[in-house]
Formats: sequence, structure tokens, C-alpha cells
Amino acid sequence: MKPKYSLQKNFSYAIDGAKELFKEKAFKIELFCFIIATVILLFLPYPLWAKIFMFGALFIPLIAEAFNTAIEKVVDLSSPDFHIWAKYAKDIAAFGVFLSIFVPIFVWLGFIIYFYR
Repeated sequence: MKPKYSLQKNFSYAIDGAKELFKEKAFKIELFCFIIATVILLFLPYPLWAKIFMFGALFIPLIAEAFNTAIEKVVDLSSPDFHIWAKYAKDIAAFGVFLSIFVPIFVWLGFIIYFYR
């Protein structure tokens, strides 16, 4: 029988996931960059709509890192010994995080060029 839906349980699962993410050094670095960029964003003389887009773009690497960490945990569980396919899965997920970092960079550069041309 399917368990009854509980918003409170789902919220606690999300909090548990966040606690696990905070153990990851890469996530801490990305969160630090997120906070610094957010503070900088507060002082930029851009309209609200631009700041919303720029702020939203900052979440993409954090989301990618969450998925990367989940993939790494599952791979470690399913393949505790070295396997080349496990390495490929982890490397591809890490590359996804690497690519995601360019999204806020390009969004921010686009707005900087747009407002200062």
C-alpha cells in the first residue's frame, strides 16, 4: 500500500538532503560564491527584473551540485569497488556542474554589457 502523502515528511527529507549537501566541500564553495554574488547584486544599479534574472541564474550551479552529489552517492552505493563505468558516471555529473557554472557567468556578463554599452 502506498504511504499517505505528508508535506511535513517531504520537507524533512529535503532538510536531510540539505544537511548532506553541506558536508560537501564543493557545495560549500559554490554556496560561498552564491552569497558573495548576491551581496554584489544588491548594490548593482540595475532594474528589479534584471536582478531577478541574475539572482535566479545563481541557483543553477547549486542545483547541479545537488544532482551531482546524489549521483555520486548512488554510484558509491551500487559500485563500492572501482569500475570504469562508475568513474564515467561521476565524471559526467561533475562535467554537468562545470557547465552549469557558465550559465550565471554568461547571464551576468550579458546584463553588464547590456547596461554599460
